[in-house]
Amino acid sequence: MNSTKPKQYFTVSEANQRLPLVRVIVDDIVILHRDLSERAERIALIRKAAQPGSRDEQTVYSEELDEAEKDLELDRQRLEGFIGELVELGAELKDPSIGLIDFPTLIDGREAYLCWKRGENEIAFWHELDAGFEGRQSLLENSVSSDNSDDDRH
Repeated sequence: MNSTKPKQYFTVSEANQRLPLVRVIVDDIVILHRDLSERAERIALIRKAAQPGSRDEQTVYSEELDEAEKDLELDRQRLEGFIGELVELGAELKDPSIGLIDFPTLIDGREAYLCWKRGENEIAFWHELDAGFEGRQSLLENSVSSDNSDDDRH
């Protein structure tokens, strides 16, 4: 899906303004992701333990397992919907298990990410595009402006 929408860059204040809604969405994502992972693991274990002797043979739980897998797929679609909501806000989900989010930004004229993790009060970190969570740097310790000029953002 090609979009002609130009890449959006955020100042710290712009990203922080989105956090109230991002928090709600990320909470839903983390909870649903955990639930999906646990259910998928249980279904896989039950399927493995209940493997029939022949392909035509149905186990007692086959119908229930099929229904559980359909429910799992519906919840996967819900999860994708939540992720789509983040994308609409300009945020990028990096880790659904801990609620790690990045916002594209420009730092000293180069692309980088403002980084936020579920449980943090505000955006206080940034990292290079290829550095990831381990490469997070404090916004307070660097000369990153919270208000880049409009020319730099768009």
